[in-house]
Amino acid sequence: MNAQKVCMTAVDLSRLRDVLKARTSVGRDRDHLDSLEQELDRADVVEPSAIPPNVVTMNSQVRIEDVETGLESVYTLVFPSDASIGERKISILAPIGTALLGSRVGSTVNWSVPAGRRTVRIKEVLYQPEAAGDYHL
Repeated sequence: MNAQKVCMTAVDLSRLRDVLKARTSVGRDRDHLDSLEQELDRADVVEPSAIPPNVVTMNSQVRIEDVETGLESVYTLVFPSDASIGERKISILAPIGTALLGSRVGSTVNWSVPAGRRTVRIKEVLYQPEAAGDYHL
């Protein structure tokens, strides 16, 4: 996942820990859930009003660029129940979702895929709930 320390809100951390408690997967899914838990354990946790506007938080809409192809895409990072590939909403439990969480504009994130590794650069946070004053407690 991310090599640098990630930043997230105390609210997101609490909700994501609840999501992890509700999941009991094995095999590759268990490995991914362990990766998410490691990201949460090493996060720099701040109150929602203190999160920088260039950080990807839950429900943020982000523009990313595939480093290999140069193709850009826009996705919203959501909780599992809100995920919809047709609406370009990526679950935090998807490897790319975990990789994006807490990262900043300009940084690159990577994750494992069956064919190797994928790397994207975060180009822009188009919407971040905290920056917009949309605090979901």
